[in-house]
Amino acid sequence: MKRLKLVIRTVYIFTFCVILQLPAKAQKYDPLVYMDSVEFSLLTCSPHEEVYSLYGHTALRYRDLHQGKEADFVFNWGVFNFNAPHFVARFVFGLTDYELEMAPFSVFCKYYQHWGSSVTEQVLNLTAEEKLTLNVALEENYQPENRVYRYNYFYDNCSTRPRDIIERSISGKVVYEARNDYKPSFREMIHEKTRHHDWAKFGNDLLLGLKADFKTTREEQEFLPDNLLYDFDHAVIQGSDGNYRPLVKERRMPVQPGVQSITPDFFCSPTACFTFLFVAALLIAAVEMKRQKTFPVWDAVLMLCLGLAGCVLFVMIFSQHPTTSLNLQLLLLNPVHLFYIPSVLKRRAKKYKWLLLAMVCLYLLGGLIQHYAEGWLILALCLLTRIGIHIKNEK
Repeated sequence: MKRLKLVIRTVYIFTFCVILQLPAKAQKYDPLVYMDSVEFSLLTCSPHEEVYSLYGHTALRYRDLHQGKEADFVFNWGVFNFNAPHFVARFVFGLTDYELEMAPFSVFCKYYQHWGSSVTEQVLNLTAEEKLTLNVALEENYQPENRVYRYNYFYDNCSTRPRDIIERSISGKVVYEARNDYKPSFREMIHEKTRHHDWAKFGNDLLLGLKADFKTTREEQEFLPDNLLYDFDHAVIQGSDGNYRPLVKERRMPVQPGVQSITPDFFCSPTACFTFLFVAALLIAAVEMKRQKTFPVWDAVLMLCLGLAGCVLFVMIFSQHPTTSLNLQLLLLNPVHLFYIPSVLKRRAKKYKWLLLAMVCLYLLGGLIQHYAEGWLILALCLLTRIGIHIKNEK
């Protein structure tokens, strides 16, 4: 089966490469005539329930109206190999490589039909010269040495790549409609897409730092396919002659929304988990007050969790993801806790007690300017409870 798929893909690639050469061969005196039968479209795919698809997807369609299905392809900049060596580590450090893949339009649509996602098509209002320029750019980008690119979640992804190659191919410039009432941060846009997935939102908020709370520009907002679709719908092309024309001449929906199977999240939300932790902390504190002694094992468990989470955040400082380097959650979630576990187990927690108090206070202050992961205030209260118990029992 894998060999058959490889053969089919090779045939499609060969066919497309031949088609790319047709303007020069079939129309020796005017290659632009051939472009009159070619359409380029921006494809926007709605999200489905897999975590990696919660933000939607964007691709570019090449369609020759004379050739039909034999010359109907999708250029997809969102392909990656999860089985590549050290994939997770490379993703954490912002070193993930994505690849441009070409696939038949029918195959592309069937994939999203399977997941119940819709596909919206915006046919671009390009001149023959602009189509030819875009054609050549795609051919060059699909060369083996150019297909792979260094993926960046916010600034260089499957949505920004087709936008950029389209803009570079236009003779003149694209003029976008200003959205003065829409100035979200990266975090707010991500929250909108993960509103039904509490743990995905929690993980994002844990890793994203202060920079994710800054207001974004239109270009930055277009990392989301839905925002790019909206902007293209309201954009015009200012030609080199000074005249204006709509960027999109026609809008279609080749794949209608279908029925999606919703995969339930973990039954307990982050807030519920932290509330359970706080209740447990209060119960243990009540027992400790009654016995007038502390339970160092409980402190060590909390310190281990804080320290391990801090190791992850500390590593993200060195990531090439631009919004993870300055994360104020490191004021509390940091590896320092791990170094004090032996002394706490030996009931020598005096220094750590005051250090933890300073961490919690700074952490609470940082929460005034950065949005923390869900349940952060409950966690702070839980740790303040531990500090209070240590202070009381040491008297």
